[in-house]
Order: sequence, then C-alpha cells, then structure tokens
Amino acid sequence: MKRTVYQVAFPATLIVVMVAFISTIFLVNANPSFAASGKKKSPAVARTSAVQQTEARIVELQGALKITEEQKPLWSNLTLVMRDNAKNMDALIKDRSESIRAMNAVERLKFHSQIMETRLEQLKKFIPPFETLYNSMSNDQKKATDTLFRTGKQGKHRIK
Repeated sequence: MKRTVYQVAFPATLIVVMVAFISTIFLVNANPSFAASGKKKSPAVARTSAVQQTEARIVELQGALKITEEQKPLWSNLTLVMRDNAKNMDALIKDRSESIRAMNAVERLKFHSQIMETRLEQLKKFIPPFETLYNSMSNDQKKATDTLFRTGKQGKHRIK
C-alpha cells in the first residue's frame, strides 16, 4: 500500500513542482497593467535596427580580424552581404510591426517561423563569402576568428 501511494504521490508532486517552476519562468516580470495601458515603449527601450547592429558588428569584426589590404576586396564582398541581409530583415520586421500587436498566438508563431527561415537563407548567403575570406586569412587571423565565433569575444574568454 505504501509503495502504491509513493508511486502516485511522487509523480504528482513532481508535476506540480514542474508546473510551478515553468509558470515562474514565464510569468516573472509580467506586468499586465503596462500591456493593458496601451503605452508605447520609452525611447530608451526602442529597438535597434538590424542595419545599426550590423554596422556596429562590421566595425568590431574588422578591428578584431585585422583585415589586410589584400583581403579588403573579400571583406567588402562579405560586408555587402551582411548589409543586404540586415536591410532585408529590417524590411520584414517593419512590414509586420504594424500588425504584430493584433496577431494571435498562431500568427505570431508563423511570423517567428518566417523570421527564422529568412535568417537561414541569409546565413546560406553569408557562408560563401565568409569562407573565401577565411581561407585567405593567416593562421593568427584564423585563430582569432575561431575564438570570436566560438565565444563572441575577442580572445578574452576561452571555452574550457
């Protein structure tokens, strides 16, 4: 009898704890009064465009990778793809930003799926010019590039 109670009580307790934990994750910092108020986000919270993020990333990468004069044409091709991808992403988000508040859950999931598909297409466009540039790099540049893409840092943090 005790074993049967344990077999039922333990899974039930586990489920209750899991539901409580998941609810905490999703509901933490939820402020329904702000959502219901219809107020727009403050300018400090405004979204940075993909173009702005890309421009900052280009500057960061160019400094970190120490692009040489011989590599500048290859770098130019890569940055052209990066900028084009950023413009396309901004256009996609701008087209949908007007209607996003009115989207239901299914429409939001479809929108996020569309964004992910677009990102995948952009990554496929990015890889060939990146590979060409990477193949032209010195061993030190390749090491710095590998570290940067693995950690997101310029060699400051290493994965152990």
